[in-house]
Amino acid sequence: MKKPVKPILYVLLAVVALLAILWLGSAVKETTVSVDVDEGINVTPEVIESIEAIGQWEFLSVDDEELVDTIRKGFFSDDKLARIYYGTLRIGIDTRQLKEGWLKTEGDSILVTLPDVQLLDRHFIDEARTKSFYERGRWSPEDREALYRKAMRLMIKRCMTPENLSAARQNGEAQLLRLLRGLGFERVRITWQPPKQKTTA
Repeated sequence: MKKPVKPILYVLLAVVALLAILWLGSAVKETTVSVDVDEGINVTPEVIESIEAIGQWEFLSVDDEELVDTIRKGFFSDDKLARIYYGTLRIGIDTRQLKEGWLKTEGDSILVTLPDVQLLDRHFIDEARTKSFYERGRWSPEDREALYRKAMRLMIKRCMTPENLSAARQNGEAQLLRLLRGLGFERVRITWQPPKQKTTA
């Protein structure tokens, strides 16, 4: 026949259980979860270098066709040279012109300062497509070069308009916003530097 368990043993077990419950409750109360929110953002040098490495960044291209002529007065008759020129003017920025601090952070925003849009390539006339429309008389290489320069000036005047420059800026902002937001930056403010000088041939 088994001996009955002494009452003192029950008391000891109850005290141990009670102490264990109190200790666990105290441990749980002291355990806290802390979440620090950093409202600032970090632009790494790699992000800046990747954008600067783009080089010439085209925002708008404009195709143009010009009929250009020149007349040389003669004693008996006039000489005339007329040619048709085709060109594509590319408007955008050269990232090598970005100034130090062009991209920086301010709180939770990215501030971007870009050089103003410009003509990216001055050799925009496609000489392979140039056609002789009318030619009478003798014309030197210098005469043909002068006509070529005249065609350049006409194309620049026709294509580098305030409307096209504004459209290029808008396209540039849209492209840069897509790029930066793709890298995780949601708040972006873009400003343009004033143009240094007018584009001439």
